[in-house]
Amino acid sequence: MEAIILAGGFGSRLKSVVNEVPKPMAPVQNRPFLDFIFAHLKNYNVKKVILSVGYLHNIIIDNYGNNYEGIDIEYAIEDQPLGTGGAIKLSLSKITDKEALIINGDSLFNINIDTFSAFFHQSDANVLLALKQIDDVSRYGCVTIDDNNKITAFHEKGRISSNGIINGGIYLVRKNILDNYPDKFSFEKDFLEKNINNSIFGLTFDDDFIDIGIPEDYLKIQTWNLNYIK
Repeated sequence: MEAIILAGGFGSRLKSVVNEVPKPMAPVQNRPFLDFIFAHLKNYNVKKVILSVGYLHNIIIDNYGNNYEGIDIEYAIEDQPLGTGGAIKLSLSKITDKEALIINGDSLFNINIDTFSAFFHQSDANVLLALKQIDDVSRYGCVTIDDNNKITAFHEKGRISSNGIINGGIYLVRKNILDNYPDKFSFEKDFLEKNINNSIFGLTFDDDFIDIGIPEDYLKIQTWNLNYIK
């Protein structure tokens, strides 16, 4: 399996606690946060990762080079911000498989990737999202799924403050899914929300999830027991 890690974010909301490094390189328990994502992938025999990088990308390249503990690394470098969709499209051009696993570089969701992949191949999904049930979805927005795990709606963050199901930031997509899209666009707004009838499915997991995009959660993860993915 080949994977893409989206690691090009600016991390504006984290600047009060982390400065001068890309958000995925923020130190967590004396290691770059990206280490934990790589460790998760290594547990599932991922052989190649495309690191989608932009802001301060040389810090990431200098740290990881072309290999992480047996995982080959290539880089898709954004010379200018392309949006999440543009970053994914650029990265997919370097994928050799028929599909790719995509992971947000600022969140950790310890799902069973084998289960995720099996559902993708057993369904007619063009895109599969890893979903998480949480108590308050207001920070993330949420999704609605039917009895067949097909996503029927995306709801913007801030509009719903009750419990619900959120996008956990892990996807499986077919390699050619963005071929007809421009070089710069939002994967969430311009692709997912506008293709709700185009075989987009979601699979809900109960595993630990955290997004380090805000200082409160970044500080919280410093106290987590992460030995199970090291």
